[in-house]
Amino acid sequence: MNILGISALYHDSAASLVMDGEIIAAAQEERFTRVKHDLSMPVNAIEYCLKEGHIQKEEIELVVFYDNPLLTLDRYMKNILAAGEDSSNVIDRSFESMFGEKIWIHKAIDKILGKNENRKFFVCEHHISHAASAFYPSPYDRAVILTLDGVGEWATTTISVGEGKDITIKEELRFPHSLGLLYSAFTFFCGFKVNSGDYKFMGLAPYGEPIYEKLIKDKLIDVKEDGSFALNMEYFDYQHGRAMTNDKFADLFGGPRREPETEITRREMDIAASAQKVTEEIILKLVQHAKEKYGKNIDNLVLAGGVALNCVANGKIKNSGSFKNIWIQPAAGDAGGSLGCALHAAYRFDPAAVRQCRKDKDFQKGSYLGPEFSMEEIEKYLQENSYPYHVFEGNLYQKIAELLAGEKVIGLFHGRMEFGPRALGNRSIIADARSEVMQVKLNQKIKYRESFRPFAPSVLNEDVEEYFELESESPYMLLVETVKEERRNAAHVQEDLKKYNGNMLEIVKQRRSDIPAVTHVDYSARIQTVTEETNPYYYGVISEFKKLTGCSVIVNTSFNVRGEPIVCTPKNAYECFMRTDMDVLVLENCVLYKEEQPFFAEREDWRSLYKLD
Repeated sequence: MNILGISALYHDSAASLVMDGEIIAAAQEERFTRVKHDLSMPVNAIEYCLKEGHIQKEEIELVVFYDNPLLTLDRYMKNILAAGEDSSNVIDRSFESMFGEKIWIHKAIDKILGKNENRKFFVCEHHISHAASAFYPSPYDRAVILTLDGVGEWATTTISVGEGKDITIKEELRFPHSLGLLYSAFTFFCGFKVNSGDYKFMGLAPYGEPIYEKLIKDKLIDVKEDGSFALNMEYFDYQHGRAMTNDKFADLFGGPRREPETEITRREMDIAASAQKVTEEIILKLVQHAKEKYGKNIDNLVLAGGVALNCVANGKIKNSGSFKNIWIQPAAGDAGGSLGCALHAAYRFDPAAVRQCRKDKDFQKGSYLGPEFSMEEIEKYLQENSYPYHVFEGNLYQKIAELLAGEKVIGLFHGRMEFGPRALGNRSIIADARSEVMQVKLNQKIKYRESFRPFAPSVLNEDVEEYFELESESPYMLLVETVKEERRNAAHVQEDLKKYNGNMLEIVKQRRSDIPAVTHVDYSARIQTVTEETNPYYYGVISEFKKLTGCSVIVNTSFNVRGEPIVCTPKNAYECFMRTDMDVLVLENCVLYKEEQPFFAEREDWRSLYKLD
């Protein structure tokens, strides 16, 4: 059966194609429209999925939407009633979308695919979509499933159990009590953008001290021993459709929110540290409760929902030992819901969809589920635009390794684009992790982003324990662990903050280990392990770098600039390459050097094309 899963009209729209239970394709709409977190109907992503599956529109037998619009409407209406006279902002912000698009989602799909009386249309509850996205691609036949996000229809936190083809929700917490929305509220208050700035807020936490932890627990959230919680809604405004926080929240933290793009002060650092600590405590309590109540005979935990992208908390779950095994959906946010709802439908309605679990391998295909471009397509683009390039028929991996060792920053574009927010070697900017200047250079000259933000390491899977306190795979860059103690240099963040008067750039410049470009201020790193089986090209590059330098770790960051979606096409890649101080662009076997390229003039300043995230 050919099943198309759709997420749309909230944020991070996406489409996924599942055929006879196999994941064929998945992509976010933002990659095609170049609008980050695009919420529109995923017309381009659908077109790509059909192309990848070699099928026509009329061959789609079932379309599944990742959310139940009627239940969402129920929450919307009850929220208006609860707000009473204070409901105007809720109505103004969401009325047209709720009644004009979301409730008629089936008609929007008919416009894209064409009417077809033989095609079925189903909706899937939001948290089932998330749970399915985590359970079905995982290597496990049985697992406890933890889903945490902002809000689905009503649910914000669910504990489920997956067995074979079945998923059963056991417990849930409901809106407005949401760990995802609490974290977003802090993200907003500290001057970052909701949905796209949460990972910045997480990266800021190690600079601070959790001095507000008790205040948060006393005033904002009541946390029970089983991990359940209730927010004190007197301090929040999101339920009224206004800002995330209100004046009472600001008074609690000594003044108004930080304005975006202004100086980050010690207050924001300490708020980030405090919020992260409280978030981790709640998640660990939920995991322990889930283990005790539903997982006494289950060794496996799987995670999805936007909060599952908090890789620091994921590392703490792993180290807690509550579950022997953990697997996290790499597209854990709403985009992944398109895949989850399609898989859920496949295992309910398609007799050909048979689960055959392998304990040592998942079924996400490395999350390399997006478009790829042939050498013929790439060379045609380069030749049509008269862009100089070199084709390497010999050991390209060795050449890339030599360039890396020479401290060149390389845009790497090959194979199928990644599904999810992380670049995993196919649409990546790579560099030498041993370089003391690389983190500052990448942030300021390449990514055009805040200086405090860390970069992730890609490491050969068999060598990960030589560099990090990690004894398992982390293929999707969703676990944080510390650099091995013997590789560290003495550093003292809080003393440095005082010494440099809070100047984080000076702190970033400190050499904390022998792989300084990927070592955060607390010696942590968000690790990607690379295997030859999953990505032979990327594995080959790092292997040659190891032969040349003795180091099997390189920097990996997404191929984009701040506010831009990850590049999708050779054109996207070339334009990003020329807009930045990247030295080299590799498009499959084509190598382009910056100094050989013609003057690159654009009709408008590219910075005006993207909204800062």
